Amino acid sequence: MKVGAINNGVVIDHITAGKGMKLYHFLNLDHMDAPIALIKNAPSEKMGKKDIIKIDAELDLNLDILGYIDPNVTINVIKDGACVEKFHPQLPEKLTNIIQCNNPRCITSIEQEIPHIFKLTDRESGEYRCIYCESKAKN
Repeated sequence: MKVGAINNGVVIDHITAGKGMKLYHFLNLDHMDAPIALIKNAPSEKMGKKDIIKIDAELDLNLDILGYIDPNVTINVIKDGACVEKFHPQLPEKLTNIIQCNNPRCITSIEQEIPHIFKLTDRESGEYRCIYCESKAKN
């Protein structure tokens, strides 16, 4: 399989195999009017297999979403066909309106205007808890 190079855009590389589609939906790429390639289970020397997303358009990525779903990804910013920036997102300390609390007694289940905020409570396991009711977020 061969997917062409992009001129100006972003390549999200080293996505854990199977998480590419989740990232695709969380980043709302299905609503973009630009060429996008989602490559699943591509061979990788380091990981065995990986997913890759290529977006041939400039966009602002939500690094909190990327860090939460897969903190091992590599983001390559492409300008005029060359990689001009490369970085790795980290697990964010706080997530706002990215995930929702599943506790039916949480204030966020009753009051619709309250933002869903989760804080990182265990960096090793990637555990997040609701700041209102302390319920653990489901991965």
